[in-house]
Amino acid sequence: MPVARPRPATLFGSGKVEELSGLVRAEDASLVIVDHPLSPVQQRNLERAWGAKVLDRTGLILEIFGRRARTKEGRLQVELAHLTYQKSRLVRSWTHLERQRGGFGFLGGPGETQIEADRRVIQDRIAAIHKDLERVKRTRGLHRKSRERVPYPIVALVGYTNAGKSTLFNLLTGAGVSAQDLLFATLDPTMREVSLPGTGRIILSDTVGFISELPTTLIAAFRATLEEVVEADLLLHVRDMSDPNCESQRADVEHVLNALGIDAGDDQRPLLEVWNKIDLLDAPELEHARNSASRSGGNAVCISAAMGEGVDQLLLAIQDRIDANHEKVDFELDAKNGALINWIHENSEVLARRASGPTGYRYSVRISAEKKNKLMRRLQGQAG
Repeated sequence: MPVARPRPATLFGSGKVEELSGLVRAEDASLVIVDHPLSPVQQRNLERAWGAKVLDRTGLILEIFGRRARTKEGRLQVELAHLTYQKSRLVRSWTHLERQRGGFGFLGGPGETQIEADRRVIQDRIAAIHKDLERVKRTRGLHRKSRERVPYPIVALVGYTNAGKSTLFNLLTGAGVSAQDLLFATLDPTMREVSLPGTGRIILSDTVGFISELPTTLIAAFRATLEEVVEADLLLHVRDMSDPNCESQRADVEHVLNALGIDAGDDQRPLLEVWNKIDLLDAPELEHARNSASRSGGNAVCISAAMGEGVDQLLLAIQDRIDANHEKVDFELDAKNGALINWIHENSEVLARRASGPTGYRYSVRISAEKKNKLMRRLQGQAG
């Protein structure tokens, strides 16, 4: 039930606080979770009133993230989000704030309080984590540049948590990414090569799931991970069509994408909706979903990642989207033009190369529209 008038001291009115206090005592609860952001004062007052530990929405998400993080990067990002969250809540942790440290002689002053010292320690640790994450970011940038030298398009899976992204990722790549019926089962990005129905190949990226009202501190902490989404050539928005809140979840995902600076309707970074879990729909719902997808103009594909249904159509749709932003070019080139051949391998995907004449080759490449013009100018220069 929504709170009509949030109270600065306790969020809830006094009557509701007392009612919930009786419920906590009756159930002998040691932990109470409030599905709403709480200020430090509200959290402290509710803990005193209920005699139990209180977690708000952000705190709960951080606890889940802490259990899911596996890699060093993931643990750093979770710790950064934790510390940023805790920095404003030190007032809850200390009952001896009158104790002071420091001071020297008669003019040294009272020194810093315990809370100031702890806040400084947290700030120092946050600065250290930022430096570590900058190194991770640079490393990821180097990996991205190495992938650009083998210029396969990047396709990123995005979607609400537990929509089936990792199950789809495993199905398309044969990877062993953890795919469980859990919130935020995947925190760390994973990338694998996938062959398309034609001769094309892509790099598929699995990313962290989104959630409604995702705290801005978490978006900031996971920005390094989500850079793979920002840099992607195509986004696959995986949706759980069996969830009754499917439409509101779609809006939540688009809100997070906008927070990352991605416009879901941007033609320069196309988005394809993947309507997952159709095996859980009844016959009328399934027919409605398929009819809606057929009327979407190629913007939606119905699949069941768990059952493997519709995957061939999805791969064809991905191929069509990639081809729409890339062109196939055929040309002949002499083998002595080593510099140009190197440029072609770094800036296009070589689909085929066949001998043509004593020292020549006939190339068939797929290249983006903006790089095609550069290629044609270079070819004309070689011909001249």
